[in-house]
Amino acid sequence: MSAPRPPLLLPLVHTCAALLATGCLLGILGSGLAERGIAVAFGALVVLGEVTRWTGAEGREAAPLGAAAALSYALLGESGGEPTQHGVAQVVGVVLAASLLGSVPHIARGRPVLDHLARRVLTVGFAAACFQPLFNQGTFHGWGTSYALLLLAILALTTLCDALLAAALAHARTRWPFGPLLRDELRATLGVGSAVCATGAVMALAVAVVGLWALPVFSLPLLLTQMSFRRYAAVRTTYRQTIASLARATEIAGYTPVGHARQVAALSREVGRDLGLSEAELTVLEHAALMHDIGQLSLVDPVPAGATAVLPVEEQRRIALLGGAVVRQTGVSPQVAMVVERLADPGPEQPLAARIVRVVNAYEEKARDAGPGGSLKALEELRLSAAGDYSPEVVGSLARVLSRDCLTAPVAG
Repeated sequence: MSAPRPPLLLPLVHTCAALLATGCLLGILGSGLAERGIAVAFGALVVLGEVTRWTGAEGREAAPLGAAAALSYALLGESGGEPTQHGVAQVVGVVLAASLLGSVPHIARGRPVLDHLARRVLTVGFAAACFQPLFNQGTFHGWGTSYALLLLAILALTTLCDALLAAALAHARTRWPFGPLLRDELRATLGVGSAVCATGAVMALAVAVVGLWALPVFSLPLLLTQMSFRRYAAVRTTYRQTIASLARATEIAGYTPVGHARQVAALSREVGRDLGLSEAELTVLEHAALMHDIGQLSLVDPVPAGATAVLPVEEQRRIALLGGAVVRQTGVSPQVAMVVERLADPGPEQPLAARIVRVVNAYEEKARDAGPGGSLKALEELRLSAAGDYSPEVVGSLARVLSRDCLTAPVAG
């Protein structure tokens, strides 16, 4: 099976960002850097934001301080009551240089930064192009209170464009459905994105009145918020590690093959993505998949290779109910327990997460024991059973995921 052709959107976005950055840098080299003190102050704040950037929940790169500083510089028209002289080219050039400098630690750790830098250049360039030419022409002179609302409107529009760009890049890289990706980006924007917009607007307005002394004052709350989100991300990571440790109980006891729960959880998440589940739903799905076999601990005699898909329906239902009861005792989300309890219900009555785990678990068990060509044999068996035991929609999604990712039969452990 040949790998899918690489999407054209990625090089297109990167090329546009590179052309914009190159043009702006050449413009700075030709005309020189205006108001170096202001440029250095905002550049230093962007560097600080990039250095403290972390991989947030659901894998999103979060740098709210760097984003707020960059957007504030793009919307800066005055400093201490005096008009500024920088334009669009200098805004993009300074932000790009500062972002590259702040990304050095991430590059050294092997973290990808190309998409992040492309988004930063394009969004800051968009905001600066919307504001700087009109401000320099005196269009906004005498607007009063409406001026602050204008800044917020430009920032909101810029944030929306960034969410569209982030969803498009993620869709191009992963081939996951664009709609759910955009929905998750917009939902995340309502949280940290709102703080970024508010802080960016306030910093631009404050610097216009009192000068650069406003930068540390108004950036401190966002920096503290960023630190709080990092602690929250650490708690979520610990929580998931706890669930993974509980899921290994069946492997340690010899009831299931080593790595089976992790394989089912990873493939279930891919199928959930293909079917358009949100990030919150994917988290529940992944946790339920990790713990789907925990009810086997109640069995006196282990099922050979932990293959519950071949058991009678009543035995499957008993194991599922016992598993749900165990999950509820561990303090895990009740939604996870509900999915585990309903793994053996009739197909049409199951929630989508339970249908996904059931199909993926059966596929992994069948493919593991089928030898060469096990993936195709397992999928064929699931398709033949789709009208009864397994959801045709989920089976079709599983086939798409396997075909798209060029996966072979999963190997336990």
